[in-house]
Amino acid sequence: MGMRRKTMTQNRLNRRTFVKGAGITGIAAVAGCLGSPTTEEPEPEPTDEGLAPAEPVDADRIARDPTDIPPPVDWDEPREHDITLETERVTAEIEPGVTFDFMTFGGQVPGPMVRVRRGDRVNLRFEVPEEMNMTLHNVDFHAVYGPGGGADATTITPGEKAAEISFTAEYAGAFIYHCAVPNMDHHISSGMFGTILVEPEEGLPEVDNEYYLGQHELYTDGKVGEEGHHGFDFDAMKREDPTYVVFNGQAYGLTEDGVGPMEAEVGETARVYFANGGPNLTSALHPIGNVWSNYYRDGDLLSEPDKNIETAPVTPGTTTVGEMEFHVPGPVKIVDHALSRVVHKGALAVVDVQGEENPEIYDEDPQ
Repeated sequence: MGMRRKTMTQNRLNRRTFVKGAGITGIAAVAGCLGSPTTEEPEPEPTDEGLAPAEPVDADRIARDPTDIPPPVDWDEPREHDITLETERVTAEIEPGVTFDFMTFGGQVPGPMVRVRRGDRVNLRFEVPEEMNMTLHNVDFHAVYGPGGGADATTITPGEKAAEISFTAEYAGAFIYHCAVPNMDHHISSGMFGTILVEPEEGLPEVDNEYYLGQHELYTDGKVGEEGHHGFDFDAMKREDPTYVVFNGQAYGLTEDGVGPMEAEVGETARVYFANGGPNLTSALHPIGNVWSNYYRDGDLLSEPDKNIETAPVTPGTTTVGEMEFHVPGPVKIVDHALSRVVHKGALAVVDVQGEENPEIYDEDPQ
C-alpha cells in the first residue's frame, strides 16, 4: 500500500512538472483545473466555405439508452466499487445527415451512470486513449470532497494514459460529473458529462421504470438541419447561442423519429434522472401531459420531495430527479419549456405509455 501511495504521489508530481515545463503558469481557480486554454485545440479560423460532407459515423447512435442504469442499491453495509471511466471521441449523427465529433465518457452521451450507497468507497481509474491524448482531460465529480472534485488528481496531460483516485461517497444525492479542464465548456458541450447517484442508506422508493437523460447544448458552424459535417463554433459558445439543445446527444433522438421513445405501461411509475450538462443554459424541465408527482429538487434525496410540480428549473451542472405516475395511455413528452429549444433545436424526448383507456381521468371523445 505504501508503494502504491508513493507511485500515485509521484504521478501527480510528474503532471505538475509537465504543466510547469510546458510554460503553463498556474492552476486555474475553477474546479481545480490545471493548465490554460493554450493546452487545448486551437480555435479554428472562420471560413465562408460550406460544410464538409457528413463524416462516416463511428457509432449507430450517440444517445445513451435511457434505461442503461445500474440496478438499485440492495445492500445495507458499505461496499467498495472499482470503476473505470475512459474518454472516447465519436463521430455520430446529431440528426440524419448531420455529423459531429463528440467527446464522451464511454462512447455515448451522457456518460455512464455511477450508482452507489452513502458510505461506499469508490476506486476510480480514469483513462485517456492515445487518440485523445493531445489535450488535457480530467473528471470532476460533484459528489467528491476533494480538490476540484477529483479534477486535480485525474488531470491527464499529453503522454499520460491513466490516473487513479479513491473517495468515499459521504453525502447522498444525485450529482453531475464532467470534464473540468480550462476549455471545459467545449468538452462538456461535446458530451463529457454524466451522473453519479449516491443513494441514502435506506435506499430510494421502488418504482417500475427508471430513465436517465442528459441535456446539453451543441455549438456548431452549421445551421439546424444543414446536412454535412458540423465543426465546433467557439464564438457561438461564447455568445451562448447554440445550434442545437438536445437530450442524450441527439436532436429528437428519444422519439419515434429518432432511436425510439422510452416505454411504460398504464398503472406504472417512473423515475427520471435528468442531468443538465449545459454548459450554459438553464433548463425548464416539464413533462407534457403529466406532472412530477414527486420532485427532488437539485438531486436532493434527503428532504421530502415537492409534489405535483409542472415545470422546474435545472441549472447547468445539476442532476435533478423527478417521478411520474402513468394513469392513461398516450405519449408523455419531456421537454425544456424554453419552447424554441423544443420546436427548433431538438430538446424533446417521449415516454410511450401503453394500456387501457381510463375515461374517468381523461376522455378524448366524450358523448
